[in-house]
Order: sequence, then C-alpha cells, then structure tokens
Amino acid sequence: MSVSLYKVKFARTVLLLQLVTFVVIGTLFSFKDLTWGVSAFAGGLAAWLPNVLFMIFAWRHQAGHEVTGRLAWTFALGEALKVIVTVLVLIVALGVFKAVFTPLGLAWLSVLMVQIVAPAVINNKG
Repeated sequence: MSVSLYKVKFARTVLLLQLVTFVVIGTLFSFKDLTWGVSAFAGGLAAWLPNVLFMIFAWRHQAGHEVTGRLAWTFALGEALKVIVTVLVLIVALGVFKAVFTPLGLAWLSVLMVQIVAPAVINNKG
C-alpha cells in the first residue's frame, strides 16, 4: 500500500471516529432535551466540518506534488480556513440558533479530543 493511500485511509478513519463521536453525544443529549441534542450536534459539527474541509483542501493542493516551500503556505492557509469555519459555525449556533452552551462545548471538546487521541490509539494497534 502506498504511503499516500495509507494517509488518506488514516485521515478518513479519524474523521469517521469524530463523526461517530458527535452523533453519539448529540443523541445522548437528545434524551435530556431536543434543544440540548441539537446544540451538541452543532458543537460537534463546529469541530468536525473544519477538519473535513481542511482534508479536502489539503488533498486537492498536495495530491501528486512533491514537497516544496509551498507546503507550509498551503498548511497555514488550510489552518486559517479551519479557524474561520469553526468561528462561523459557533457564531451561527450560539447567535442565530440560540444553542445551549454546555452540550455545544462538550461535544466540540470531545471531537477535538478524538482528533488528538485517535492517532495514538490507531498507531498502537498497527
């Protein structure tokens, strides 16, 4: 298996784990109140969607190219895109839809923790 194919599968696995995380958390919060569940979904989406967009951006700009000085600029631009999308989703969730902060924040932090912990767990399995 080529290295680039391995990296794509790895990134997809992490994104899938993040998706499952915020869907499960949103479902659990929905048992308390539907507003809490929707708020948790919004919080998870605020962490997951920027990662998906970053992966698409990175794959499109780096596919088939050798590593050059352009890599750092592409990465920085992708990270800036992630921050902007995260802030926009959180503003819309909190400001427009009046999401409940507690489930939104817990789901957002949980998805971010999966992003940090999942690579270590996946690498230890292999």
